[in-house]
Amino acid sequence: MSSFQLDRYDLHILRELQKDGSQSNQELAEKVGLTPAPCSRRVKSLQEHGVIRDWVVRLNERTVNLHLTAILHIRMDQHTQERFDNFERTVSLYDEVLECYLITGHDADYQLKVVVPNMDRYHDFLLGKITRIAGVSGVTSSFIMRKALDRTAFPLSLVT
Repeated sequence: MSSFQLDRYDLHILRELQKDGSQSNQELAEKVGLTPAPCSRRVKSLQEHGVIRDWVVRLNERTVNLHLTAILHIRMDQHTQERFDNFERTVSLYDEVLECYLITGHDADYQLKVVVPNMDRYHDFLLGKITRIAGVSGVTSSFIMRKALDRTAFPLSLVT
């Protein structure tokens, strides 16, 4: 993907959409100081250039009975592209996995963020799915006790 230059209107649009992606184009245009048509064109351009990746609704996990969030550090037995591809392909099929990162600087190869209703379901997920993936040689689990910070907005003040 080529570099896309963001001007002050684009950055203002992105800040506003990160706060509330459900607002109408009319509301957004008023907030950023544009008329609706150019605002809409800019949002479309930001989407076409891949700046806006997707539109989502964030849920409160507790209200949908997903009370346990775990961070898993996964060690692989071999550092081969085939092992990594298979692992990534497999975990992408598991609804419980919210995030998967290939990492460095830690005694692990992957970090997963997983959400389940309770410890019994975590146990089933760990032993029934994760440890059965070819190449997984070890798993260390940490459990989230409280979210001290939970944001998705990127710091656009750092964009130059």
